[in-house]
Amino acid sequence: MTSQEKQAGNGTNELDDEFVDNSVPVSLGEKKTLNEYVHMDAEDPSLTKWKESLGISNKGYSPPNDPRTVVIEQLSLLVNGRDPIHVDMQDEGSVEQIQKKGFVIKEDSEYRIAVRFRVQHELISGLRYVQVVRRVGMTVDKSSTMIGSYSPNETPYEFTTEPEEAPSGFLARGHYEAIGKFIDDDQVVHHVVQWSFDVTKNWK
Repeated sequence: MTSQEKQAGNGTNELDDEFVDNSVPVSLGEKKTLNEYVHMDAEDPSLTKWKESLGISNKGYSPPNDPRTVVIEQLSLLVNGRDPIHVDMQDEGSVEQIQKKGFVIKEDSEYRIAVRFRVQHELISGLRYVQVVRRVGMTVDKSSTMIGSYSPNETPYEFTTEPEEAPSGFLARGHYEAIGKFIDDDQVVHHVVQWSFDVTKNWK
């Protein structure tokens, strides 16, 4: 089963031109399995210790009934001075809610997106979150955030984006739709999330 086939059910695996990050090298060398990384330079104690510090070991984590490599467990909206809003990404109702109704963000507010995710079966190299924001069908913003490289582990990882400022002014207020894709160095799309938000003059 290919990596692309493993991700079936998380949304489209097609990498539209709009989501391609030209800063990512095209040739990344031959991809190794977790077992190959564990045994590579095994005679070097310092390298072995370094790999263990990264979580690279024979232990791994490979649930037999879940072929996904990257599992997004929770998405959170963090706004200064407000209670965080957590979304269970494993619950279809919650995912549908953020797509249709989404979040409300007061103009000029500083906010961050936090992600809790799990890696299974194999190493993930250069995981990024690429997001395109549209308003009335027009692209108004695109961003690419490097999350990092991770080994399979039953314990979830967490990542928080850098602070961003919501747009302000009469023309900036209104409804926005965002599509985010979690993509690795091999250009494999591991998860697609669609969410929306309204920029308002005051908190509702």
